[in-house]
Amino acid sequence: MAACLLLPCGAWAEDWQALADAEIRSALADQRLTYGSAWQEFYASGRTLYNAEQDSWGDWAARGDQYCSQWPPAGGWACYDVLRLGDRIRFVGDSGDVTDGVLARE
Repeated sequence: MAACLLLPCGAWAEDWQALADAEIRSALADQRLTYGSAWQEFYASGRTLYNAEQDSWGDWAARGDQYCSQWPPAGGWACYDVLRLGDRIRFVGDSGDVTDGVLARE
């Protein structure tokens, strides 16, 4: 309990590892992440399927030690830092927004 006075409770228990390009590809390729009631498949081909009660197809890549994706009809790529803790994957955007997913299989 005394540690909670020095650090936010739980902060010391989590040791997220930042992933580089090869580690991002290895962690995501041919895997499914679940985000509550939604899920996303990351195909090794670079295609990705996101489903939150409706399918949405896009493209993904690991570039500059970040996960990048684009979702038609938008043509630009959005990129995120990727961290891993066990079977959890965290995406962190430039503005600090965080999305956590859990690997459904490995």
